[in-house]
Parts: sequence; C-alpha cells; structure tokens
Amino acid sequence: MTLECKICGVSDTEILNFIVNHRFPPQYVGFIVNYSKSKRFVKIDKLKKLIDIDKKKSKFVAVLVKPSKNTLEEIKYLNFDYYQVYDCSPDEIKQIKEKYRKKIISAITIGNNQDLNSYKKFLPFSEIILFDSKGYEKSMGFDHNLLEDVPSDFKKMIAGNIKIEDILNFKNKEYIIDISGGLEDISGKKSKIKINEFLNEINKA
Repeated sequence: MTLECKICGVSDTEILNFIVNHRFPPQYVGFIVNYSKSKRFVKIDKLKKLIDIDKKKSKFVAVLVKPSKNTLEEIKYLNFDYYQVYDCSPDEIKQIKEKYRKKIISAITIGNNQDLNSYKKFLPFSEIILFDSKGYEKSMGFDHNLLEDVPSDFKKMIAGNIKIEDILNFKNKEYIIDISGGLEDISGKKSKIKINEFLNEINKA
C-alpha cells in the first residue's frame, strides 16, 4: 500500500518548485484560492503566475470555500486538476463539476458522528472525500478515530492539524494525508526542511 499525500496552502514560487522537483513529490499540491481569512490565501493575479509551471508528477488542487460564480469563472482556465470544495451543498458541488469538468474533492468538516455521515450525499460525484475539522482555516484538529468505521470502498483524504510525527499512525490506513500547518516554521511560512522530512517519511511509510 502506497501512502499518498497532499501539501496544502502553498503560496510561494520557491517552495512550489522545491515540492514538485522533490525526489518523492506529493501526489497533490493545494492552493487557497478564495478564502481570505486564511494566511495562506493567494490572490488571483499571483496565483496565475504561481501555478503556471510544469507540475511534474503532482496534481494541483484549487481549495475553494463556497466559491462565487465570478471566482469559478476567473480560475476555469488555470492549471488545476481538482477543485476541493468546502461549505457547499451536494447539488452545488455537482453543478460545479458538471459545468467546469474538474475532478472533485468534497470537504466534510467533522465535529461528531452525525457530521461524519454526511459524506454519503457527496459520494456520487466526488473523486475524493476530504474529512477535515470545523476550524480548517486555522489547521485545527478533530478526532481521527471517528473515521475507523468509514467504509474503504472510496478514496479518503484526511486533514486536521496533522504533523510529521503523526505519519506512522496512518501507515496501514487507506488515507491521503493532507498537511499544511505541520510544515510551517514559527513565522508561519512553509519550511523546506519540514517538507523534505515529511516527504521522506511518507515514502518510508
């Protein structure tokens, strides 16, 4: 079993080039497209230049929080493979998929078991279901043990304050590890040292 991963919240050209050219690049790289509350938010003009590169072996993910029609129109020709969508109804996400013909990561925010079960409504049109915390913009965590009884017949991505030292906990799990804050230094910027350590640990696992 190969443990897959996503490095999210990339906003810097130097860091992005380091990631995609790494010996063990992540399967997915995420960019905060329209959520200005996040310190990792990237304005459209900068985003266009940032992701206009050879992605090598990685897939690029637009992270969208209840996106407006204007936002979706602005990014429709950009170098994205997936749209990761928060705070939209199943019908809204289905319409986004049909209109823009992108693969979909539907984000489910978890506080309890009742929240967890909502994923079923998103399965028919989602390539991946992401389980994240209610405080996703702050890289807050949730109890990952809540996912133990979730079936294994679809692709699952897991976020929520994951750190490098947590990787071994996921070694035999069928999850795509989604990490952001755990790869940042005390200034809040992505650290090449931490990224390198994380990708090497993922490869070992």
